[in-house]
Amino acid sequence: MILIALLFIVCSGIYAILSHKSFGRSPRTERLERIKNSPNYKDGKFQNLSPTPKMTSEKSGLRNMYDFIFSKKDQLKPPFPLDAIKIDLHKLDKNNDLFVWFGHSSYLIQNEGIRFLIDPVLTNKFPMSLMFKPFKGTDIYKPSDIPEIDFLIITHEHWDHLDYNTAIQLKDKVNHIICPLGVGEYFEYWGYNPDIITEMDWDDIYNINDSIAIHCLPARHFANRLFKNDQTLWASFLIEARKTIFMSGDGGYDSHFKMIGDRFPNIDLAILENGQYNEGWKHIHLMPQELPLAAADLKANNIITVHNSKFALSRHSWDNPMEEVINSSVSDYCRLLTPKIGEVIYLDKIEDNKNNKWW
Repeated sequence: MILIALLFIVCSGIYAILSHKSFGRSPRTERLERIKNSPNYKDGKFQNLSPTPKMTSEKSGLRNMYDFIFSKKDQLKPPFPLDAIKIDLHKLDKNNDLFVWFGHSSYLIQNEGIRFLIDPVLTNKFPMSLMFKPFKGTDIYKPSDIPEIDFLIITHEHWDHLDYNTAIQLKDKVNHIICPLGVGEYFEYWGYNPDIITEMDWDDIYNINDSIAIHCLPARHFANRLFKNDQTLWASFLIEARKTIFMSGDGGYDSHFKMIGDRFPNIDLAILENGQYNEGWKHIHLMPQELPLAAADLKANNIITVHNSKFALSRHSWDNPMEEVINSSVSDYCRLLTPKIGEVIYLDKIEDNKNNKWW
């Protein structure tokens, strides 16, 4: 009876967690039909441009999980609060083209009078708090600090890019949502007006007006918010406006970087993933030695790297991504910028930016 009672308690707890609205729901009705008609959806799931095994280790899935949980991880988190800057975002002049990073893959862009917010994860509430916690000093920006947003862009459905509690608190501030196919189901389920949700397939274009467009472009990644794999799409995006800005989202190195660089020969700023990599999953995140390859392919004038310095989702030391990129040959192909969390990078004066080794 005691064992039965314990089993009931455990099962009830698991059911309560999995029933939380943050897990979302599977795409349905017209959204599901559009997914099935996508040229990137084959054999019952979305596919990358190249064959992409998620795990590249010879170890079993259970062994990989055991090693991830129990293996020694030196300097996984910083031993001190990180040096971040807190500014009043509401006072930013919307006519200034700029970039502000909030740590990991969350950042604000202003471009030609339009304000974009990308992959905001600005809370640490249940159930995400069970998975990872922000480094000390990095969680200084909250949803209440965010001004009105013209376009919320989500690159894919993973927890460190799509946060339920952040989305709920931003609901009254977001005028429009841009996301890959299927991801709109989350926002509709969470109470957003379907009329403000635009879901895009690779190579789709959303024209904001005659001079500003958002391009949905390929990335090499995957999707698995719950149990079903790759039922929503992942993507990179490019904003074509007064400044041309490429945002890689998450994903490993592949031919799409050169395709994008050739198609858009005047990229002012590329924001590339750099962090949470591992040889065990080397195809789904950019490895440090691949950053120069991506930089050479894109031919961007300036590069900022993100996906680091807030959460520990891999086994590398917390500062390894920044050390690797400044010691790489990335700067042979572009100007490399290393802003602090919260530092404003004005895109019209980007050459005046002085990089500091803040880590």
